[in-house]
Amino acid sequence: MNYEIEGFSMVETRKIEIQTKKHLDIIDITDKISDELSKSNIKNGIVNIFIPGSTGAITTIEYEEGLKKDLEIFLEKLLPYHAHYFHHNTWGDDNGCGHLLSALLKTSLTVPFVNKKLILGTWQQIIFFEFDTRPRYREIILQIIGD
Repeated sequence: MNYEIEGFSMVETRKIEIQTKKHLDIIDITDKISDELSKSNIKNGIVNIFIPGSTGAITTIEYEEGLKKDLEIFLEKLLPYHAHYFHHNTWGDDNGCGHLLSALLKTSLTVPFVNKKLILGTWQQIIFFEFDTRPRYREIILQIIGD
């Protein structure tokens, strides 16, 4: 979808797709977002990356194995997977900590870009966190805004 607002800016909506494996799966989606920006008609602006759903999150990290493990350990200490959450009583499921982690880390992130290139730090990648209790197919929405 493309929209032009008073001739000054454009909006394009795109999506990327990923398959997750498990709770606390951490997936680098930087290249997928960059690929969509390269196909866009918009040269400069911002891209909002959004995951529809309440058991995933989008953020940035230095995507390397040590930090990925540190994040898993930290998040498990913060909101233990096997703890009892009142949400489990509501639906009879076991993803209460996933909902809380998603609320804590958030489901969207906005990143600027110039000349169709994301403005990120040297060691900064955009990642998707899976917090649900099972593998999931996810569609991540990109709202590209600029000129």
